[in-house]
Amino acid sequence: MNKLLTCANQYLAARDWKMAAALKFCLGSLGLLLGMQIPQKYKKTASAAGWVVFLATYIPLMTDFLCFCLDFFRSSEKAPE
Repeated sequence: MNKLLTCANQYLAARDWKMAAALKFCLGSLGLLLGMQIPQKYKKTASAAGWVVFLATYIPLMTDFLCFCLDFFRSSEKAPE
């Protein structure tokens, strides 16, 4: 678990503000989807918009993070401790 947290810290340090903004949009849209306390007539539109934003940000973020983690763990296996 400690290695995973180290990997996540290095990932955030290696990325720019655009990635942080995408992460905030991703989490914001997920929060919208989980806490839909809006009138029934707007729920379908808000839900569709939330899913579009969530998927449009989540897929690239997770792809980038998983590739970073694979490289991180491969390099840590090769490095002598």
